[in-house]
Amino acid sequence: MDGAGKLLGLGVGPGDPELLTIKAARLLRGAPVVAWFARSGRTGHARRIADDYLAPDIEELRFTYPFTTEIPKRSAAYREAMKAFYDEAAARLSATLDDGRDVALLCEGDPLFYGSFMYMHDRLAARYETEIVPGVTAMAACWSRAGAPMTRGDDCLSVLAGTLDEDTLAARLKAADAAVVMKVGRHLGKVRRALDRAGLSERAIYVENGSTPDERIVRLSDMPTDDAPYFSLVLVPSGRATS
Repeated sequence: MDGAGKLLGLGVGPGDPELLTIKAARLLRGAPVVAWFARSGRTGHARRIADDYLAPDIEELRFTYPFTTEIPKRSAAYREAMKAFYDEAAARLSATLDDGRDVALLCEGDPLFYGSFMYMHDRLAARYETEIVPGVTAMAACWSRAGAPMTRGDDCLSVLAGTLDEDTLAARLKAADAAVVMKVGRHLGKVRRALDRAGLSERAIYVENGSTPDERIVRLSDMPTDDAPYFSLVLVPSGRATS
């Protein structure tokens, strides 16, 4: 659209502000409007990461999720509510872009990896100039912080969602050379059982709040409870012997 602003999908990384790329920092400092997603009552992880890079007079657009885990994600009510939420967010972004202002939409980790930016991209990329800046993913930061070599030789890495049912998780883990289980949180007990069934528990490493001051890295077998925060994942490094 002639005269419209540009939509910037900026990956801000997993938590440590110094993991923001130079390009993302430059675009963030120059954008007149910044937008981000957050849960109700929270500042928003991406917004906290970007705080030091924001101009004092920047305009901010906050999109507050209608709920988090209150209802099953596969239910019709959840799908309908989230569609309406993303439609409204896209409409607000569209109004700003139509006004000729660029918008930097902050994305935890990478914009195209388990992020809400993808739903804005689906709705807006065909209508507005869009630039996507990749970010350091949580899994990359976590295996670096844990010092865990993940793949060797021709190993294949499987990235799995902890929201999968236990049978599916166990089967996919058993077939994996190496794996990362994302979206662990309240599903840690199920993930632990699936790893046990796949015979991988002794290789599993638990990481929460990776690259932040609240970081915790332990062998999963040493994790005393199944009480895990939202920003947690499990690494299963390759079992291949070193060469």
